[in-house]
Amino acid sequence: MCICVNCHYVDRCTTYHAVETQHEVPHLTETPDFEATEPTINVNIRPHQDYVEMEWDVVGCLSFKQETGKWAKLRPGELVPT
Repeated sequence: MCICVNCHYVDRCTTYHAVETQHEVPHLTETPDFEATEPTINVNIRPHQDYVEMEWDVVGCLSFKQETGKWAKLRPGELVPT
């Protein structure tokens, strides 16, 4: 699971913005202004018969600042990405 969903900076972070781009989902912001320090991203590749699924998750970041439920507060009623 991406740690970003519980990070204070999720709606300002260029790294999370890039993950949103990879997942082809709407951005929390079009103009992120926070550059994360040493983010670590796991990319899981799952080949299927007709396509390849790629799952991008930030699993570590020196800039991480815990704010439980931050993503959910920004997108009320939507399923939190897992």
